[in-house]
Amino acid sequence: MINSQHSQVVNLVADIGGTNIRLAITDKDNNLSGIQTYQCKLFPQLSDVIRQYLTEKELLTSSINACLAIACPVDTDAIAMTNLPWKFSQKQLKAELNLNSLTLINDYTAIAMAIPSLRDDQKVKIGEGESIKNNPIAVCGPGTGLGVANLVNINDQWHCLGGEGGHIDFAPVDDLDVLIFEQLKKIKKRISYEQLLSGYGIEQIYQALLIINNVQVSEPQSVKLTAKDISTNALNNSCDICNQALAQFCKVLGSFAGNLALTTGSTGGVYIAGGIVPRFVEYVQESGFRERFEAKGRMTHLNEQTPTYIITESQPGLLGAAAFINQIV
Repeated sequence: MINSQHSQVVNLVADIGGTNIRLAITDKDNNLSGIQTYQCKLFPQLSDVIRQYLTEKELLTSSINACLAIACPVDTDAIAMTNLPWKFSQKQLKAELNLNSLTLINDYTAIAMAIPSLRDDQKVKIGEGESIKNNPIAVCGPGTGLGVANLVNINDQWHCLGGEGGHIDFAPVDDLDVLIFEQLKKIKKRISYEQLLSGYGIEQIYQALLIINNVQVSEPQSVKLTAKDISTNALNNSCDICNQALAQFCKVLGSFAGNLALTTGSTGGVYIAGGIVPRFVEYVQESGFRERFEAKGRMTHLNEQTPTYIITESQPGLLGAAAFINQIV
């Protein structure tokens, strides 16, 4: 329980996804306390779960500054979550909960904002290179889709530049990339990097490799392996095609991350987030990820100097929301 007094100023942060909402209190050094997770489906509206948290933590009489990271667009007053029936007005939410201030940021902005404050035990370095302090940082995250964001430091404050970088055109690099591209082209009008670098992407790579390797599948379920099945089979060496699929996924991810480094001059580092890659960090370390990251022709020397990391922190959304609110209040 968090002790509170009347008019105590408290910074509340939240990471709101389609399934769970995580709430916490942050101090000025981005230290989180009182972390609580709730199932979104159990609450009719966002205000209900926030009010329950404030009640449980005895914070209803406190002066609350809130920063909420949410998985949907936040550039208008009216908010409608993509994977939940929750709809609300930012102004009304602030008034209803009697908040001192309310800031909504995209969930991927929060992940990006967490990066500058990550400790060594919250990330794993892949390959060589050393980050240059306060230089641009890029982050990409294979998950349900392929999130991309960039961080720039202006006057000792970090600013996130969002976008839809995961939807840029996929560019094959090696012969197997070309063969996979040709297979996907038969069923897709356009191939973006997200078509390969996501959970669905791993499945598409696997299905393409079945055809490329002329594998005769006797069991229909073998064609419908999930991304988790494919990665699990690859990690325990129980399926050659699964291993080939995951290996190629890592190579394509290396090429894409290397492109980000060149595009944004990300000498502060390129970070891999999302729910997929942290599950097999050691596999990535032994894969062709870093080789493809560096293989940029005349610009190879630049990427050789740029470090790459996998974010292993379990609450990057909360940490990023904390970093964001501490820059504005």
